[in-house]
Amino acid sequence: MTDREETFAKIAELIAPFNKKDAALTETTTFAGDLEWDSLTVMDFVAAIEDEFDILITMNMQAEIETVGQLVNAVEDLRNGGE
Repeated sequence: MTDREETFAKIAELIAPFNKKDAALTETTTFAGDLEWDSLTVMDFVAAIEDEFDILITMNMQAEIETVGQLVNAVEDLRNGGE
C-alpha cells in the first residue's frame, strides 16, 4: 500500500463516526453534498485529522477542500513539508 493509500484509509476511518448517512467513500465524495456535514461537524473532523496526523489545516485550506481526495492530497502535502 502506498503512503497515499494509507492516508486515504486512515481518513476513511476518521470519517466513519461522522458518516451518519453511511455514504460510500471515494476520492470524489464531497463533505457538504455527499456527507451533508454542517460547519460544526467539519470543525470536529478537522480537529481529529490535525490530531491524527500532527498537522495544522488553515481556514484557507479548509475552504478549498471539498472532496475526500482533496483532503488526502492536503494531508500528504502537509506531512511532506508542503504549505
